[in-house]
Amino acid sequence: MHRRWTDVALTAVAPTTWGTTYLVTAELLPADRPLWSGAYRALPAGLLLLALTRHRPHGAWWWRAALLGALNIGAFFPLLFVAAYRLPGGTAAVLGATQPLLVVALTVAALGTRPGRPALLAALAAPLGVALVVLRPDAGLDLLGVAAGLAGTAAMATGLVLTRRWGRPAGVGTLTATSWQLVAGGLLILPVAAAVEGAPPAPDQPALLGYAWLGLVGTALAYALWFRGAARLPVTRVSVLGALSPLTAAALGWLVLGQALSPLQLVGFAVAVAAMVLGQLPGRAGPGERSDRLTPAAPGSAAETAPPMSPAGAGRPASAAEASRPALSRRADGASPAPRRPDPAAPPAATRPRRRAAA
Repeated sequence: MHRRWTDVALTAVAPTTWGTTYLVTAELLPADRPLWSGAYRALPAGLLLLALTRHRPHGAWWWRAALLGALNIGAFFPLLFVAAYRLPGGTAAVLGATQPLLVVALTVAALGTRPGRPALLAALAAPLGVALVVLRPDAGLDLLGVAAGLAGTAAMATGLVLTRRWGRPAGVGTLTATSWQLVAGGLLILPVAAAVEGAPPAPDQPALLGYAWLGLVGTALAYALWFRGAARLPVTRVSVLGALSPLTAAALGWLVLGQALSPLQLVGFAVAVAAMVLGQLPGRAGPGERSDRLTPAAPGSAAETAPPMSPAGAGRPASAAEASRPALSRRADGASPAPRRPDPAAPPAATRPRRRAAA
């Protein structure tokens, strides 16, 4: 239980730091250069992690890393900026908060898992809470902006589900897998930024501070924790934590910029936070559902390919009869189950009738 909530807390750091992007961009970064800002944010962080880990993809992970980088970074960043420029900030944030609903649908389609009732309720309540916090009565709609916002949300939702489905190669850590995605995504943004925004801007000292924060903390650290959570927690629980990003932005606007929060916005905060807590509660698996309490072994890992061992612990592979028996379940605290007490009404072992062997 304690370990699960630790994983949730570490994963929540990612969207919380992403919520600082709005303040840092408005106060420190050059205006009207969102694509170059995305490239500065992703590529240096990815190259730094790649230099530290010194591990390149192999085999199928060349195209898998490129696809995940395109979905989570290369496509998501430009689409997010298009939505942010063509829509009011509140409308764009609400479109991003619909990610848990898309993740629920993709989880059923790609992972064959039907989320429990808490996850479904959280996926519905989180966008409602965010809408109460960030939407304004005069919020307008732009069809291209709405399409870009939904496409960006769908891209990251797909990347999150595929990250859980594929896991990581055996022997590859989270920082290494994160570096692959950041480099691939940053390289995809570069030509788009050059074609749309021209030459890269020369950053001044405030911009350097902003890029350092967004690159090191808001990207390298945040995405490493995000992908770590995607590998350890059910993706429905991870996705609902994304509501922390607009909530953090609104809270910083109130604390730093002096923006007022109405009673309705405070209600929205309470609804969104309650949805995130509800989304972390384990649901009871129904017919045809998988339990989300155990994380499957990564494809090709030793845990997945090793033969089952004998329950006696003698270091030998289990026989076919032993492997077919259901394993003893462990208690919720991880301890081994207590030995079963003998039934007082049962006859002694020596006096029990022996079962005749089958001919």
